[in-house]
Amino acid sequence: MAEKIISPGVFTNEIDQSFLPSAVADIGAALVGPTVKGPAGIPTIVTSFSDYQAKFGDVFKSGSDSLQFLTSHTAEQYLQNSDTLTVVKVMAGTFSAATAAVGTTGSTAAATISTGSFNIAGTFLTGQDDEVQVTVGGNEFRFIATDPVGGIPVDSSPIFFFSTGSVTGSGAAGGAQQLLNEINTANIGVSASFTQTATHGRFQFTSSDSGIGGNDISIDTGSGTSFRDELTLGGGTNTGGSTSNAFTLRTIADGTIMNNTQTAVNTNNVLLSGSVHNIRYEVSNTNAKKGTFTLVIRAGNDNVKRKQTLETYTGINLDPNSPNYIGKAIGDQRQQVRTDGTTKYLQLTGSFQNKSRFVTVEKVTNTVDYLDENGNVRVAANSASLPNPGSGSSNGGFSGATDGLIGFDALGNQNGTLSGKVNFYEEIAGQSQGFTPTSTTDANGGLAYSEALDLLANQDEFDINLILMPGMIHSVHSSITNKAIDVCEDRGDCFTIIDPVVYAKNPKDATTQAESVDSNFAAMYYPWIKVPDSQVAGFQRWVPPSVVLGGVYAFNDKVAHPWFAPAGLNRGGITSAIQAQRKLTQGNRDDLYDSNINPIATFPGQGVTVFGQKTLQKKASALDRINVRRLLIRVKKFIASSSRFLVFEQNTAATRRRFLGIVNPFLENVQSQSGLSAFRVVMDETNNTPDSIDRNQLIGQLFLQPTRTAEFIVLDFTIQPTGASFPE
Repeated sequence: MAEKIISPGVFTNEIDQSFLPSAVADIGAALVGPTVKGPAGIPTIVTSFSDYQAKFGDVFKSGSDSLQFLTSHTAEQYLQNSDTLTVVKVMAGTFSAATAAVGTTGSTAAATISTGSFNIAGTFLTGQDDEVQVTVGGNEFRFIATDPVGGIPVDSSPIFFFSTGSVTGSGAAGGAQQLLNEINTANIGVSASFTQTATHGRFQFTSSDSGIGGNDISIDTGSGTSFRDELTLGGGTNTGGSTSNAFTLRTIADGTIMNNTQTAVNTNNVLLSGSVHNIRYEVSNTNAKKGTFTLVIRAGNDNVKRKQTLETYTGINLDPNSPNYIGKAIGDQRQQVRTDGTTKYLQLTGSFQNKSRFVTVEKVTNTVDYLDENGNVRVAANSASLPNPGSGSSNGGFSGATDGLIGFDALGNQNGTLSGKVNFYEEIAGQSQGFTPTSTTDANGGLAYSEALDLLANQDEFDINLILMPGMIHSVHSSITNKAIDVCEDRGDCFTIIDPVVYAKNPKDATTQAESVDSNFAAMYYPWIKVPDSQVAGFQRWVPPSVVLGGVYAFNDKVAHPWFAPAGLNRGGITSAIQAQRKLTQGNRDDLYDSNINPIATFPGQGVTVFGQKTLQKKASALDRINVRRLLIRVKKFIASSSRFLVFEQNTAATRRRFLGIVNPFLENVQSQSGLSAFRVVMDETNNTPDSIDRNQLIGQLFLQPTRTAEFIVLDFTIQPTGASFPE
């Protein structure tokens, strides 16, 4: 990999001089794919399979079937032998999280409309961030004077910008149409219309019968802004009370599976759409004298007699100057994927580190310095801003989340915009688990996978050594699999396992795919494997090799080291395998290995075993073996991270000795653990000339002789006549 030496850093290069004549794993993997829930597009670390289940879910319903994504199976296999896994959930299209607005003790019924009309009018001005929120039956719609740049906080509810759209059309303007549809089909005695001229727009809400209240409608300012002349309410009668909220909770997980807000519940306060995958909230112990309260996050499928408490925040308040401020206790930070030119990166919003595993807090009605120096309530009216005890009219539920191409309802049943049957397991073809990526930019999953890989390409932020994308098959999703290989090569410290073919293909189909790739940062395996579904009793699943190979790599690193081959009867056994899709003959294995496909063999009494460790490099060298490539990954990661402390130090002999004092003991340890046959490290006056020093460069050369594996054991049996003597 070519290095650009521009900004300060540690730069590593490989010089492969092991070509033949022609004729610790303390770093986790990255897992990319669809999940039941969890934050979409944001790399998230899990430390156990139970942690994965809590953050990303596992089993869901699709029709009458109980299923898991291959992502879930892969996480389970890998985390049996490792405690670090970075998961990136893929969702195609537009998606968002769910929210719950927690009402105040001073809140009364929402605004109602008696005979007449109630207007929201806005002029098409630029540079204004004024905002109005209209809530209909729990669904929030936001109207902003103009499309701001960093002004209005991100919100999942439909947004209509007065200055950029009309009531019809797509994009932001669609929010206006959704509002009209919501009101006009709600059968609440209120109708809505929209008029627009070249300079302004107006929503009109009309009640034709006196006494018919629009109690499902509330209208207020949003995001703490106040009304200006550009946005006005008028032309009718607004009756009812305040609709203010103490704060809003937003789920960390995206998708409609988090929606469970309901005004009616079953016996024992059971949410009709509550499930093991979503959550609900409850407020208790509101103390107006101290300005404190308790917030509990509960499982979405619990009931009032058997509450399943997930998190409890006791004695918190709305005073930003207090150490028990709700923002500090729960956290308000969220990651957003941004683009700078062609570079994807994560941008952190919010001020307080997240403490909750399930929600963040926003739109807090702050009660600054709630108590005075004597411990008394400073402003009596602030007590009305405290949250109401209980769980509000929605019974503690959340709403407003949206799905992308594929999503789930609150009970985990699959839904979304994909038409037709979703293909899982051996049915995967062009469509894989609901996604049909044909390029790295398409809206059917290609862009989502591509953005996930773009984020993982940042080796300074994500310290990973393996990328897994179960369900992306090279024969049908090559744009995605090739990008994964490119990311690994560009990073120079990461490896990927690529599945060559879909289920039931023959060895020739697999070798054709392998021969189209030339890289020592990737490997392919064949055939598919049948494994038990540990989360759905009695079911067995056909899965592609990458699902179980991550676990094999993790086991290899746990009992040995990355520079040992993750193959053979000692470290390559697939203990979870029931059977391979086909039992390979010696001829099959020869054909596969000759084309750099690693066979998954079945031996009597030994079970299903990985019996190869080739990379996809075509030219014969030490780097055509997985253990050597992973040795280089391990060595480069250690030396680069350790040497980072030398950047900006004086370029002197003392600094060079510090480097040697770090590197030599490490390589000696690798050598003693059978990773290297020999090595030499040079960093002295011979390669740090005055010219290189003047360029602010510290140059080192590492010469490594990797230990080779014994893949071919040749035994000669010589039959001798009776009385013959054995050779010395």
